Amino acid sequence: MPRQNVAIIGGGIMGGDIAIIFTAGGWNVHVMDPDRKTRDALPVRIDSGLKKLGAPAANAANVKTYAMLGDISWKNVDLAIEAVTEDLPLKQKVFSELEALARPDIALASNTSNFPIGEIGKGLKTRSRVAGLHFFMPAHLVPLVEVVSAEFTDPKVAEGLVGLMKTLGKAPIWVKKDTPGFVGNRIQHAMMREALYLIADGVVTPEDVDTAVRYGFGFRFIACGPIMQKEMSGWDTNYYVAGALYPHLHNETVAAPVVKAMIEKGHLGMKTKRGFWEWNDEAIAREKAKIEKALQAGMEILKS
Repeated sequence: MPRQNVAIIGGGIMGGDIAIIFTAGGWNVHVMDPDRKTRDALPVRIDSGLKKLGAPAANAANVKTYAMLGDISWKNVDLAIEAVTEDLPLKQKVFSELEALARPDIALASNTSNFPIGEIGKGLKTRSRVAGLHFFMPAHLVPLVEVVSAEFTDPKVAEGLVGLMKTLGKAPIWVKKDTPGFVGNRIQHAMMREALYLIADGVVTPEDVDTAVRYGFGFRFIACGPIMQKEMSGWDTNYYVAGALYPHLHNETVAAPVVKAMIEKGHLGMKTKRGFWEWNDEAIAREKAKIEKALQAGMEILKS
Protein backbone atom coordinates (compact mmCIF):
# COMPACT_ATOMS: atom_id res chain seq x y z
CA MET A 1 0.00 0.00 0.00
CA PRO A 2 2.31 2.77 -1.29
CA ARG A 3 1.01 5.71 0.73
CA GLN A 4 3.03 8.86 1.35
CA ASN A 5 0.76 11.60 2.72
CA VAL A 6 -1.59 11.35 5.68
CA ALA A 7 -3.95 14.03 6.98
CA ILE A 8 -4.72 13.84 10.70
CA ILE A 9 -7.64 15.90 11.95
CA GLY A 10 -6.99 16.77 15.58
CA GLY A 11 -3.50 17.11 17.05
CA GLY A 12 -4.29 16.48 20.70
CA ILE A 13 -3.48 13.49 22.89
CA MET A 14 -4.31 10.84 20.29
CA GLY A 15 -3.79 12.80 17.08
CA GLY A 16 -0.31 13.92 18.11
CA ASP A 17 0.78 10.37 18.87
CA ILE A 18 -0.70 9.09 15.60
CA ALA A 19 1.32 11.77 13.83
CA ILE A 20 4.47 10.38 15.49
CA ILE A 21 3.71 6.89 14.12
CA PHE A 22 3.41 8.06 10.52
CA THR A 23 6.35 10.46 10.83
CA ALA A 24 8.53 7.63 12.12
CA GLY A 25 7.37 5.56 9.14
CA GLY A 26 8.64 8.17 6.69
CA TRP A 27 5.27 9.63 5.69
CA ASN A 28 4.52 13.28 5.02
CA VAL A 29 2.16 14.20 7.85
CA HIS A 30 -0.42 17.00 7.71
CA VAL A 31 -2.04 17.78 11.07
CA MET A 32 -5.07 20.06 11.26
CA ASP A 33 -6.10 21.51 14.59
CA PRO A 34 -7.86 24.86 15.12
CA ASP A 35 -6.13 25.38 18.48
CA ARG A 36 -2.91 27.37 18.16
CA LYS A 37 -1.40 25.99 21.38
CA THR A 38 -1.91 22.43 20.19
CA ARG A 39 -0.21 23.18 16.88
CA ASP A 40 2.68 24.97 18.56
CA ALA A 41 3.24 22.06 20.96
CA LEU A 42 3.38 19.44 18.22
CA PRO A 43 7.05 19.83 17.11
CA VAL A 44 8.36 19.04 20.60
CA ARG A 45 6.06 16.00 20.82
CA ILE A 46 7.19 14.76 17.41
CA ASP A 47 10.88 15.14 18.29
CA SER A 48 10.42 13.32 21.60
CA GLY A 49 8.37 10.54 19.99
CA LEU A 50 10.85 9.93 17.19
CA LYS A 51 13.62 9.62 19.75
CA LYS A 52 11.68 7.04 21.75
CA LEU A 53 10.97 5.02 18.61
CA GLY A 54 14.56 5.22 17.42
CA ALA A 55 13.44 6.89 14.19
CA PRO A 56 15.49 9.49 12.27
CA ALA A 57 15.16 12.93 13.82
CA ALA A 58 15.20 14.42 10.32
CA ASN A 59 11.74 12.93 9.69
CA ALA A 60 10.27 15.71 11.83
CA ALA A 61 10.71 18.06 8.88
CA ASN A 62 7.94 16.12 7.10
CA VAL A 63 5.26 17.34 9.53
CA LYS A 64 3.12 20.37 8.72
CA THR A 65 0.30 21.89 10.75
CA TYR A 66 -2.85 23.70 9.64
CA ALA A 67 -5.61 25.71 11.28
CA MET A 68 -8.29 24.73 8.76
CA LEU A 69 -9.08 21.63 6.71
CA GLY A 70 -9.22 23.65 3.52
CA ASP A 71 -5.57 24.69 3.95
CA ILE A 72 -4.36 21.14 3.26
CA SER A 73 -3.45 20.16 -0.33
CA TRP A 74 -5.97 17.34 -0.51
CA LYS A 75 -5.01 16.15 -3.99
CA ASN A 76 -1.81 14.72 -2.47
CA VAL A 77 -3.41 13.11 0.61
CA ASP A 78 -3.52 9.29 0.57
CA LEU A 79 -5.26 8.67 3.91
CA ALA A 80 -7.32 10.79 6.31
CA ILE A 81 -7.62 10.00 10.02
CA GLU A 82 -10.06 11.81 12.30
CA ALA A 83 -8.91 12.15 15.92
CA VAL A 84 -11.10 14.94 17.30
CA THR A 85 -12.96 15.07 20.62
CA GLU A 86 -15.40 12.21 21.32
CA ASP A 87 -18.42 14.20 20.15
CA LEU A 88 -20.60 12.39 17.59
CA PRO A 89 -22.09 15.47 15.86
CA LEU A 90 -18.58 16.94 15.58
CA LYS A 91 -17.19 13.75 14.07
CA GLN A 92 -20.09 13.55 11.60
CA LYS A 93 -19.42 17.15 10.59
CA VAL A 94 -15.72 16.42 10.07
CA PHE A 95 -16.48 13.38 7.90
CA SER A 96 -18.94 15.35 5.81
CA GLU A 97 -16.16 17.88 5.15
CA LEU A 98 -13.62 15.13 4.47
CA GLU A 99 -15.89 13.52 1.91
CA ALA A 100 -16.07 16.81 0.02
CA LEU A 101 -12.33 17.53 0.22
CA ALA A 102 -10.55 14.18 -0.05
CA ARG A 103 -9.95 12.22 -3.23
CA PRO A 104 -12.70 9.60 -3.71
CA ASP A 105 -10.18 6.74 -3.78
CA ILE A 106 -8.71 7.19 -0.28
CA ALA A 107 -9.85 5.73 3.04
CA LEU A 108 -11.47 7.95 5.67
CA ALA A 109 -10.76 6.57 9.15
CA SER A 110 -11.90 7.47 12.65
CA ASN A 111 -9.91 6.92 15.83
CA THR A 112 -13.09 6.84 17.92
CA SER A 113 -13.15 4.45 20.86
CA ASN A 114 -16.76 5.14 21.71
CA PHE A 115 -19.05 5.62 18.72
CA PRO A 116 -20.14 3.05 16.10
CA ILE A 117 -18.41 3.60 12.79
CA GLY A 118 -21.80 3.22 11.14
CA GLU A 119 -23.09 6.27 13.00
CA ILE A 120 -20.03 8.36 12.14
CA GLY A 121 -20.36 7.55 8.44
CA LYS A 122 -24.15 7.88 8.42
CA GLY A 123 -25.43 9.98 5.53
CA LEU A 124 -22.20 9.97 3.53
CA LYS A 125 -22.36 9.13 -0.18
CA THR A 126 -19.06 7.23 -0.06
CA ARG A 127 -19.59 5.25 3.15
CA SER A 128 -17.80 2.24 1.72
CA ARG A 129 -14.42 3.90 2.35
CA VAL A 130 -15.15 4.75 6.00
CA ALA A 131 -13.57 2.56 8.67
CA GLY A 132 -12.37 2.71 12.24
CA LEU A 133 -8.66 2.99 12.99
CA HIS A 134 -8.58 2.81 16.77
CA PHE A 135 -5.22 3.34 18.47
CA PHE A 136 -4.54 2.88 22.18
CA MET A 137 -2.81 5.40 24.46
CA PRO A 138 0.02 6.15 24.11
CA ALA A 139 -0.57 5.40 20.45
CA HIS A 140 3.06 5.61 19.34
CA LEU A 141 4.15 3.05 21.96
CA VAL A 142 1.20 0.62 22.21
CA PRO A 143 1.33 -1.75 19.20
CA LEU A 144 -2.37 -2.66 19.00
CA VAL A 145 -4.56 -0.96 16.41
CA GLU A 146 -8.18 -1.97 15.78
CA VAL A 147 -9.29 -1.70 12.15
CA VAL A 148 -13.09 -1.61 12.41
CA SER A 149 -15.53 -2.39 9.61
CA ALA A 150 -19.05 -1.06 9.63
CA GLU A 151 -21.74 -2.90 7.70
CA PHE A 152 -21.09 -0.71 4.66
CA THR A 153 -17.24 -0.70 4.80
CA ASP A 154 -15.57 -2.18 1.73
CA PRO A 155 -13.54 -5.18 2.98
CA LYS A 156 -10.68 -4.12 0.70
CA VAL A 157 -10.46 -0.81 2.58
CA ALA A 158 -10.16 -2.62 5.91
CA GLU A 159 -7.66 -5.12 4.54
CA GLY A 160 -5.59 -2.25 3.15
CA LEU A 161 -5.53 -0.50 6.52
CA VAL A 162 -4.46 -3.73 8.24
CA GLY A 163 -1.59 -4.07 5.79
CA LEU A 164 -0.60 -0.44 6.23
CA MET A 165 -0.50 -0.72 10.01
CA LYS A 166 1.82 -3.70 9.72
CA THR A 167 4.23 -1.70 7.57
CA LEU A 168 4.29 0.94 10.31
CA GLY A 169 5.27 -1.64 12.92
CA LYS A 170 1.87 -1.92 14.60
CA ALA A 171 -0.08 -5.06 15.58
CA PRO A 172 -3.48 -4.59 13.87
CA ILE A 173 -6.60 -6.69 14.28
CA TRP A 174 -9.59 -6.58 11.95
CA VAL A 175 -12.82 -6.05 13.88
CA LYS A 176 -15.32 -7.33 11.35
CA LYS A 177 -18.49 -6.23 13.17
CA ASP A 178 -19.19 -2.69 14.36
CA THR A 179 -19.88 -3.80 17.93
CA PRO A 180 -19.95 -1.22 20.79
CA GLY A 181 -16.50 -0.85 22.34
CA PHE A 182 -14.95 -2.96 19.55
CA VAL A 183 -12.63 -5.61 21.08
CA GLY A 184 -9.95 -4.13 23.33
CA ASN A 185 -12.25 -1.87 25.32
CA ARG A 186 -14.87 -4.58 25.80
CA ILE A 187 -12.28 -6.89 27.34
CA GLN A 188 -10.75 -4.07 29.40
CA HIS A 189 -14.09 -2.92 30.77
CA ALA A 190 -15.14 -6.45 31.69
CA MET A 191 -12.01 -6.64 33.85
CA MET A 192 -12.41 -3.07 35.15
CA ARG A 193 -16.01 -3.66 36.24
CA GLU A 194 -14.96 -6.62 38.39
CA ALA A 195 -11.93 -4.74 39.78
CA LEU A 196 -13.91 -1.65 40.78
CA TYR A 197 -16.68 -3.62 42.44
CA LEU A 198 -14.09 -5.67 44.35
CA ILE A 199 -12.67 -2.37 45.63
CA ALA A 200 -16.16 -1.06 46.46
CA ASP A 201 -16.99 -4.30 48.31
CA GLY A 202 -13.89 -3.92 50.45
CA VAL A 203 -12.30 -7.09 49.12
CA VAL A 204 -9.08 -5.44 47.97
CA THR A 205 -7.33 -2.05 47.69
CA PRO A 206 -6.67 -0.18 44.42
CA GLU A 207 -2.95 -0.84 44.92
CA ASP A 208 -3.51 -4.56 45.20
CA VAL A 209 -5.71 -4.66 42.10
CA ASP A 210 -2.84 -3.17 40.10
CA THR A 211 -0.39 -5.61 41.66
CA ALA A 212 -2.63 -8.60 40.85
CA VAL A 213 -2.90 -7.54 37.20
CA ARG A 214 0.70 -6.42 36.62
CA TYR A 215 2.41 -9.30 38.39
CA GLY A 216 -0.21 -12.00 37.73
CA PHE A 217 -2.14 -12.58 34.54
CA GLY A 218 -1.01 -9.27 33.05
CA PHE A 219 2.59 -10.39 33.38
CA ARG A 220 1.78 -13.56 31.46
CA PHE A 221 -0.07 -11.70 28.72
CA ILE A 222 3.10 -10.19 27.31
CA ALA A 223 4.18 -13.76 26.51
CA CYS A 224 0.84 -15.12 25.27
CA GLY A 225 -2.79 -14.05 25.14
CA PRO A 226 -5.66 -15.56 27.15
CA ILE A 227 -6.75 -17.96 24.40
CA MET A 228 -3.26 -19.40 23.92
CA GLN A 229 -2.88 -19.67 27.68
CA LYS A 230 -5.98 -21.88 27.91
CA GLU A 231 -4.76 -23.93 24.98
CA MET A 232 -1.82 -24.80 27.23
CA SER A 233 -3.70 -25.28 30.51
CA GLY A 234 -6.70 -27.03 29.02
CA TRP A 235 -10.20 -25.88 28.15
CA ASP A 236 -11.75 -28.46 30.45
CA THR A 237 -10.28 -26.66 33.47
CA ASN A 238 -11.54 -23.33 32.14
CA TYR A 239 -15.02 -24.79 31.60
CA TYR A 240 -15.38 -26.15 35.12
CA VAL A 241 -13.91 -23.08 36.82
CA ALA A 242 -16.19 -20.82 34.76
CA GLY A 243 -19.22 -22.80 35.84
CA ALA A 244 -18.33 -22.36 39.49
CA LEU A 245 -17.09 -18.75 39.30
CA TYR A 246 -19.36 -16.94 36.83
CA PRO A 247 -22.40 -16.86 39.15
CA HIS A 248 -20.30 -14.83 41.61
CA LEU A 249 -18.92 -12.29 39.14
CA HIS A 250 -20.44 -8.82 39.02
CA ASN A 251 -22.74 -8.24 36.06
CA GLU A 252 -24.16 -4.81 36.87
CA THR A 253 -25.11 -2.69 33.86
CA VAL A 254 -23.93 0.56 35.44
CA ALA A 255 -20.48 1.76 36.48
CA ALA A 256 -19.38 1.07 40.04
CA PRO A 257 -20.71 3.60 42.60
CA VAL A 258 -17.16 4.22 43.82
CA VAL A 259 -16.37 5.85 40.47
CA LYS A 260 -19.50 8.01 40.54
CA ALA A 261 -18.59 9.18 44.03
CA MET A 262 -15.11 10.23 42.89
CA ILE A 263 -16.50 12.11 39.91
CA GLU A 264 -18.94 14.01 42.13
CA LYS A 265 -15.99 15.11 44.26
CA GLY A 266 -13.98 16.14 41.20
CA HIS A 267 -11.47 13.36 41.82
CA LEU A 268 -10.80 12.43 38.18
CA GLY A 269 -7.23 11.21 38.49
CA MET A 270 -4.10 12.97 37.28
CA LYS A 271 -6.07 15.65 35.40
CA THR A 272 -7.44 17.03 38.69
CA LYS A 273 -4.49 15.90 40.87
CA ARG A 274 -6.72 13.45 42.78
CA GLY A 275 -8.31 10.08 42.04
CA PHE A 276 -7.73 7.01 44.20
CA TRP A 277 -4.37 8.68 44.90
CA GLU A 278 -3.18 12.28 45.23
CA TRP A 279 -0.93 13.70 42.51
CA ASN A 280 1.33 16.67 41.87
CA ASP A 281 3.14 17.67 38.68
CA GLU A 282 6.36 15.96 39.68
CA ALA A 283 4.65 12.70 40.58
CA ILE A 284 2.64 12.74 37.33
CA ALA A 285 5.76 13.26 35.21
CA ARG A 286 7.61 10.53 37.09
CA GLU A 287 4.79 7.99 36.73
CA LYS A 288 4.29 8.68 33.02
CA ALA A 289 8.03 8.35 32.37
CA LYS A 290 8.11 5.04 34.25
CA ILE A 291 5.17 3.69 32.25
CA GLU A 292 6.66 4.74 28.90
CA LYS A 293 9.98 3.12 29.82
CA ALA A 294 8.19 -0.12 30.69
CA LEU A 295 6.19 -0.02 27.45
CA GLN A 296 9.36 0.40 25.41
CA ALA A 297 10.98 -2.53 27.22
CA GLY A 298 7.86 -4.62 26.67
CA MET A 299 7.94 -3.82 22.96
CA GLU A 300 11.48 -5.11 22.74
CA ILE A 301 10.34 -8.38 24.34
CA LEU A 302 7.50 -8.72 21.82
CA LYS A 303 9.86 -8.03 18.93
CA SER A 304 12.04 -10.92 20.04
